[in-house]
Amino acid sequence: MKLINIWRHLVTITEHKCLVMENCFKVGLYRQGLLHDLSKYTPSEFLTGVRYYQGDRSPNAVERELFGYSSAWLHHKGRNKHHFEYWMDFSKASGGMVGCKMPLNYVAEMVMDRIAACKVYRGKDYTDGAAWEYYQRERPYLEGAMNPETKRLLEKILILLRDKGEKAAFSYIRKLLRRGDY
Repeated sequence: MKLINIWRHLVTITEHKCLVMENCFKVGLYRQGLLHDLSKYTPSEFLTGVRYYQGDRSPNAVERELFGYSSAWLHHKGRNKHHFEYWMDFSKASGGMVGCKMPLNYVAEMVMDRIAACKVYRGKDYTDGAAWEYYQRERPYLEGAMNPETKRLLEKILILLRDKGEKAAFSYIRKLLRRGDY
């Protein structure tokens, strides 16, 4: 394990966490902002991050390419409610796994997570459309996995972000949070 990768990965995940925290604070999610992604500092996630660090994409993607799954991702999504995968459950009605409707505060945190990830990995090439572009690339894999209501809200916010910017998107999220549901 290279020492430089320890430092670079630590800087990357901390920058990401700070960006999410800053944006969560802007919409009133103080507790979630402070607690966001603390599991990334645990050995099961951190060591994978160091081992497969590349700087321009998630180390979990590299681990997944090598082994067909990412143990760090499985650990992460099971502990962090802002990932829609956390909200998967069995349904007798469908006879399989379904996405449950996410609570609004976690959808808001998911948006902040996506914005921060794009800012960290794209750097100076970041635009307000980056989170929508990333979502478009992963969208084919989400069919049937994400709850339809959650998916509609996520798409609405990401399109608002792309077309009108952070100020408008965050204003809309604050309005929804005051209302209490979607």
